[in-house]
Amino acid sequence: MSESTSTLDRPADHGTDKARKGKYTGNFAHRLYTGEFEFNFVARRKLWYSISIVLIVISLAALLFRGLNLGIEFKGGSVFTVPVSSTSSQSVDQVRKAVDESKVPDLTGAQATAVGTGTVRVQVRSLSTDEVTQMRDALASTVNTTPDKVGYSLIGPSWGGQITMKAFQALIVFLVLVALMIWAFFREWRMAISALVGLIHDLIVTVGLYALIGFTVTPSTLIGVLTILGYSLYDNVVVFDKVRENTVDITKQDRTFSEAANAAVNQVLVRSINTTVIGVLPVIALLIAGVGFLGGDGPLADLGLALLIGMVAGAYSSIFIATPLLTQLREREPDMKKHVAALAKRRARAAAEPQIRVSATTVPGGATVSSVEGTADHDVSASAHEGGGPTARPMRDVGDGRAQPVRTPRSKRKK
Repeated sequence: MSESTSTLDRPADHGTDKARKGKYTGNFAHRLYTGEFEFNFVARRKLWYSISIVLIVISLAALLFRGLNLGIEFKGGSVFTVPVSSTSSQSVDQVRKAVDESKVPDLTGAQATAVGTGTVRVQVRSLSTDEVTQMRDALASTVNTTPDKVGYSLIGPSWGGQITMKAFQALIVFLVLVALMIWAFFREWRMAISALVGLIHDLIVTVGLYALIGFTVTPSTLIGVLTILGYSLYDNVVVFDKVRENTVDITKQDRTFSEAANAAVNQVLVRSINTTVIGVLPVIALLIAGVGFLGGDGPLADLGLALLIGMVAGAYSSIFIATPLLTQLREREPDMKKHVAALAKRRARAAAEPQIRVSATTVPGGATVSSVEGTADHDVSASAHEGGGPTARPMRDVGDGRAQPVRTPRSKRKK
């Protein structure tokens, strides 16, 4: 006699860790790659908000107490162009050493950067006429040329102010256009607000880390900061598009908006990681070239650092800030509250229902006897014999381990 057993449980609740336990197998890397990875990002939004608040506080404190290290384009100064035989690191070091030995006072923050294949650019504070002559002589003697071949120009601070004002204007126009574009594409103003909050988060963190690290802010930095907004917006649109797909007719689904949005984040997680990694790799190369080979001076280092910080912050905000904020805004709506309340009642009733256990036993002669066991005081037995259909009748215990079918009164039988 052989016996096979199967268990019919109630549907697992969406969004609960207990229901997911044991759902996926394999190591973490395999589950993440195949899309079987599932993490409750939305439910832990308070943790992500706390991390972001800490980063924003650190960034604002760095801006307040340390400030930005503005380049010569913003605060004004003198610029010298020195002709060299080759723009190697050795020639840049020689020019930088000549600046230090020029005996011109107060040259803190002077920069020497290779430009092209035969020029080194030197940036210092605004110099007087005598100091300009003294600096030209020192640079010319170092590279074995005449002072008249060392170029000189003066940059006033008003030019930097104009650049800053134009950058702010471009930023405001960009944010307005982003909000309108997201609202028009998704037909959802809450997505527009969530995306704007994520973009502002990325801006504050990027600028704050610049102040904390002390890198020089140049026009290349502004280019990088404005560029990262595009990466952050792309990540938000990818996640929001999947959220929209998962939440169509959400009130007719057996899950809440938060659970559907969390599933969307998990479904695009691998894509977001791959996109960020592929985008960050060339940026790291730029940063290594600017810092390792050019000493941290010049547009490569400025642009590379801004892009690196901004792209990582953008990937973080699209998953951990924008999407959880969107779920909060949506679930404050009356219809969403009703849907959540209805699901809670339905799941509470399902949790109170007994689990059903179905057992099938094959007896000699080919007959199959199936029984359905519950948590009540009686069992339900269904027998299916060869050539006949299944029948199910309640059973009662008559002692000595025996059971008899419970007879249904004639008055209650169906006619």
